[in-house]
Order: sequence, then structure tokens, then C-alpha cells
Amino acid sequence: MTTAPERWIGVMSGTSLDGIDAVRCQFQDGTWGGIEAVEQHPWPDSLRQALMALQAGDSRVSAAEWAALDQAVSACYVAAISPLIGDVPVAGIGLHGQTVFHDGERLMTSLQLGNPHWIAARTGCLVVHDFRRADMALGGQGAPLVPAFHQALFAHPNERRGVVNIGGISNLTLLSGPAAPLTGYDTGPGNGLMDEWIQTCRGEAFDAQGQWAASGHVIDALVATALAHAWFSRPPPKSTGRDYFSLRWLDAVSPDWRRHDAADIQRSLLEITAASVAREAASCERLLVCGGGAHNQNLMQRLATLMPETQVETTGVHGLNVQHVEAAAFAWLAERRHAERTGPWHQATGATQAARLGSVSLPP
Repeated sequence: MTTAPERWIGVMSGTSLDGIDAVRCQFQDGTWGGIEAVEQHPWPDSLRQALMALQAGDSRVSAAEWAALDQAVSACYVAAISPLIGDVPVAGIGLHGQTVFHDGERLMTSLQLGNPHWIAARTGCLVVHDFRRADMALGGQGAPLVPAFHQALFAHPNERRGVVNIGGISNLTLLSGPAAPLTGYDTGPGNGLMDEWIQTCRGEAFDAQGQWAASGHVIDALVATALAHAWFSRPPPKSTGRDYFSLRWLDAVSPDWRRHDAADIQRSLLEITAASVAREAASCERLLVCGGGAHNQNLMQRLATLMPETQVETTGVHGLNVQHVEAAAFAWLAERRHAERTGPWHQATGATQAARLGSVSLPP
């Protein structure tokens, strides 16, 4: 007998800090059934600026200030989640939280803001949270965790595919076929460097459709110096964050880079992102792009130019809006955690075995 479908809400706010994406998804006997409803909630500007400073390591905060940020983030999550509940029965929430620190190599830990107990109390829903540290306790990078979801939704038996999420950082999943091990890792900067530079120069949150970058020219020496950095040649598994790939990183690898024209720098930062993705995805017959970078027409065109043998398109062509892939992934991971299912995520992270990802907070 077929059971009634379950509904899970996935919540994601990435390192681009462009807002909170919440999606209500349907599952039938553990099988993905699609997205039913979505909400997008912006960060208040003052909170966004505080989070950016914390994420970049530029802000020293006291314990009380840290707690206040945690509560402010939690309130924003509740505002995004609440419209998706209403009178609809929801089994639970998959809450990624707002990453402010991630180190998968030395400290082996990852920190996200968002109080799951407070959120459970105010939504009346079970909350699955803290997805990364169980994997890290088993020697994994704790990231990326979405490749298993990409595999479940986008793998094709007769086509070598890649799925790249371009947020603040770019992460790539390589899908070579159902029998191949799952491969996924961070390729380097996504939108983060571009966002940071346009905010510094023009006070704008992001370069809409890459228009400012399109007005500039590539500084070949800057791009070559950046891509020659040892991080790019390291084999996976590997993960990183905006605390690593920041403008301070550029200061270290190319001390005189700021002397160039500002628009040329923006164009060059776009080239660093595009080139670092393209060379890692070169073996793909089809590359599916999601995340905020999929809205950057200049970046999408550059990927297509750099990968002439690859069909470059968005996940929207395959039924999942580019803005909702990561939130949906954490609804999927939460449903699996609640059902005590594991998956092949450790093949991408480097953990010794598949952990049961996530802790569970119950409503009162």
C-alpha cells in the first residue's frame, strides 16, 4: 500500500549572502517528488554586513555579539520558513545554517549560525541541522555535501555530466555513470571575489548579469598568477570558503593587483572563476550550472566559450530552478537523516565511511 507523501522544508543561505532560500519538497516513500512551494527572504542590510565581516575574518565579536547574531539569523530563518507551513503538514526542516567558518584540513570543523531549538519551538517542526561535522569527525572535509543529491536527480547512464553550484565558492559534482564513485569538490572562487570587489568599488551587492565585468578586459598576468596558486592543483577531496578566497588572498598572491583599472579587475575575477571551473569540468559532455552564478550571463557565456565540446546549461533545463538546488538538497538530506538512511556522500568528502549527517532538534 502506498503511503501518503511527506513534506520536508529545506533552508539554505550560502556564502554569497544574497538571502535565504526555503523550499517545501514532497517525498513519496523516500523518493524525491519535487518542489511544491518556495520562499526567498532577504537579509537586513546591517545583518548582512555583519555576517560578511565575520565570514571574511575581519570582525572580532564578543560572545554576547555572537549570540545576538545567532538569534538575528534564526529570526530571519523563521520568517522564511513560516509561509511554507501554514495548514500543510510538514514532517520536518533541513536547516543548513549560515556558515561563518569552515576548515576541513587543520581544525576539521565547520560553524554555522542558526539556533535549531529556537526555530523548532517557533515553527512547531522537527529540525535537522549541523550536517557537516559528523562527516568531519570521520576524517571528511564536511563539504561538499550536495553531490549525492546531484547524483540522485541529474545522473544519466549514457552521458558524462557535471553539476556546478556557483555561489560564493564554486563546487563541482562529476557524474560519470551509475557505477562510478561519486566525485565532488570545491573548485575555487565562485561569485565571492567578484561580489567583494564590486562592493568595495561601487557599493553594489553583486555585478548584475556580469555587466560591469563585461565592460573590462582580462588582465592575463593576474589571472595566470592566481590560477598558478597551489590550491588549484591539489587533488580532491578539497573544500574551501570565502574566508580563504577573499581579496586578502589576492593581496598575498599578487601584491600589485589593485593598481589596474577597476573594471578590468572585475573582468579578471570573473575569468578566474570561469577558468577554474572549466578546467575541472573539461571531461563533461554536459555541465549543469546552478546557484547565483547561473544568473550571470557573462559568466555563463565564458564557460561555454572555454568548454566548446561541452553543452553548458542550467539545472532549470532539467526541472530544478538554479536558486533552489541547494535548499532542496538539504530537504533531501534531512529526510534521509530522519529515515536513518545513509548515502555515498563520503566518496566526495573523503570520510572513512558515510556518516548519518545531521542532528535532530524536536519542537516542545
